[in-house]
Amino acid sequence: MNQHPDLKKRKKKLKKKKAQLPFRLNILFVSVFLIFSLLIVQLGVVQILNGEEAQRQINQTENTPSEKPVPRGKMYDSDFDLILDNQAVKSITYTPPKNGESAQERLELAEKLAEYITIIKDEGELEEAIRERDKKEYWYLENSDKIAERLTEEEQQLDAGDKYQVELDKITEEDLEKIEWTPDLLNIIAIKKELDSAYELSPHVVVNEGLTDEEYAKVAEHLYELQGIDAVIDWEREKLYEGTLSSFFGNLTSSDEGIPRDESDFYLANGYTWNDRVGTSGLEQQYEHVLRGRKEKVQYTTNTNGDVVNSEVVVEGQRGKDLILTLDMEYQAEVDKIVEEELRTAINNPGSNNGYLQDALAVVMDPQTGEILALSGFRYDKENKEYLNQAYRTIYDSHEPGSSIKGATVLAGYQEGVIDIGTRLDESPIKIKSTKEFASYSYLGGSNSDIEALQKSSNVYMGRIAIKIAGATYRRDEILYNFDYAAFDTMRNYYSQFGLGAKTGIDLPFEATGLTGTDPQQGNLLYLSIGQYDTYTALQLGQYVSTIANDGYRMRPHLVKEIREPGNGDGTPGELIKSINPEVLNRVDMDEKYIERVQDGFRRVVTQGTASRQWENFPYEVAAKTGTAQKPKYEVINEKSIKVADTENLSLVGYSPLENPEVAFAIIVPENGTGDGRHQVHHAIGKRIVEKYYEMKESSEDQNENNED
Repeated sequence: MNQHPDLKKRKKKLKKKKAQLPFRLNILFVSVFLIFSLLIVQLGVVQILNGEEAQRQINQTENTPSEKPVPRGKMYDSDFDLILDNQAVKSITYTPPKNGESAQERLELAEKLAEYITIIKDEGELEEAIRERDKKEYWYLENSDKIAERLTEEEQQLDAGDKYQVELDKITEEDLEKIEWTPDLLNIIAIKKELDSAYELSPHVVVNEGLTDEEYAKVAEHLYELQGIDAVIDWEREKLYEGTLSSFFGNLTSSDEGIPRDESDFYLANGYTWNDRVGTSGLEQQYEHVLRGRKEKVQYTTNTNGDVVNSEVVVEGQRGKDLILTLDMEYQAEVDKIVEEELRTAINNPGSNNGYLQDALAVVMDPQTGEILALSGFRYDKENKEYLNQAYRTIYDSHEPGSSIKGATVLAGYQEGVIDIGTRLDESPIKIKSTKEFASYSYLGGSNSDIEALQKSSNVYMGRIAIKIAGATYRRDEILYNFDYAAFDTMRNYYSQFGLGAKTGIDLPFEATGLTGTDPQQGNLLYLSIGQYDTYTALQLGQYVSTIANDGYRMRPHLVKEIREPGNGDGTPGELIKSINPEVLNRVDMDEKYIERVQDGFRRVVTQGTASRQWENFPYEVAAKTGTAQKPKYEVINEKSIKVADTENLSLVGYSPLENPEVAFAIIVPENGTGDGRHQVHHAIGKRIVEKYYEMKESSEDQNENNED
């Protein structure tokens, strides 16, 4: 059957239309594919070729953290009188952004900052501060394209650091002479040097010293155009008692030094940044974790142009905790005055001053708690003829103290069983073969008991104890038979129980422990027993006599009494955080009756013995022990060591009162003159220290009674 002509046309048209549809879809798919391919290529270009720049812009728009310094904790004396404060200092800081900035960008920042500040005001100092290398680095940034042309192909292949050095070497004096190095330009270079010294995300002080209020205000006003720059308040330590004990307060690193590089791992692990200032000595170092405070943390948001668009404090800053010291600065000042005056008197006394006397050291502490009441040391500067406050010598310098340690020798004899209470020993001088005769300062009778030996300060008695501890047999002018050289260690072990030759444990980062004699001949054991072989510090002697006063309990000496919260601005510290309680380091390995026997011997020294004339009619109870160590001076003349003078170390240790003692003292005056006509400087210092202690105590008690009334 034949179809209608129109129907045939419609079918043919429809068939043609169906054939065209897949073709259009294919064109659409190809177009979409090409578009996606183009996007992928573009993404690759951005990622590979422009990724670094894109990331830099992303970083600029991220929140950038910054930290601002807070004041360190303050220090007060035991009466809550402020002794170490903080002084506000205006500072300009620079904190490099994450991933840093290029040298060219830092130069541009320096040029902007130089419009507002001059970091070195004196032009002469400014010129000295800018080295030739600094000028070359500036020239390089301005002419880097010219330098590239000067390198050989081999030099072009060098590592970045080596290549940069070669590039600088290619800069000639003629190149530098073409630039006019004006003060303004040198100021820009000086600022850039400071910017170059900064660490990523760590605030670096660009300038504080010499910064004027006007400069500070200008920078603060234009912070929006100075990326990474901030105008902050930094803090410097202000010592209100300059000189007195300042060496024990300690020091801080400068803003340029930051944390010690050899200990950087420790500090960085504990939340410090490279430019943080930390304590490097004294109490500043010992209590760094308490004094440091908590820095204020701020988040800055910048746009792609580097402008700050928002800032937010994310961690509130908090000033460091305060330290309350065991010292009464009024008493400390009085002790300083006493030590200096008596040293001055001795220096001016022909019998005392043999040309070598220059030091006097004194330690005062509470024997029952270990609290330090005063640390004083003065040195006479012969060249400049002035007296220098050098209290640090009480814990860093060691000397042979002489007979003041004989209490420890007698106690060692008791414990070793070689003597007992009432044991009498022959006072005849001891003569060991090939050694000089060992005798007391004078003949003290046929024999002495233990307590008489302390009272009269018998050398021979102590020497015979040492021989017995060594298990040796003594015959005059022969060697010591069966001598056990371990006796040196045995005696030192007993001494260390009192703190002699051992660390006292004071709350400072370093203390000397004295020197141990290195020639263990038989005769030197005898000199060890009378304090003329090993050396000890004044602080060790103070702990030693405190241990005797405290019935054999050795207390840890300490300068810090309390740790407190920052005050509320009224000049006093805040709430108590921690009290430093008395700490017993050890109990001397002795029977209590032996300790009491030595205490009695020390009392007799003052009332009937070697110190009775100096302490006669003294109004307060005192027990003490004197010491005199021969200290001949030698000088090398014509390559020979020749004795040029006889000197003596004078020492005195003691405590008061006899029952429940409150104050113990140790005094050393090294290399004094000899003879009866000299000034008894150690006794003069000791008496005045004790008198002043009771005088101020009574005055304080009277004041308290008046306040109660």
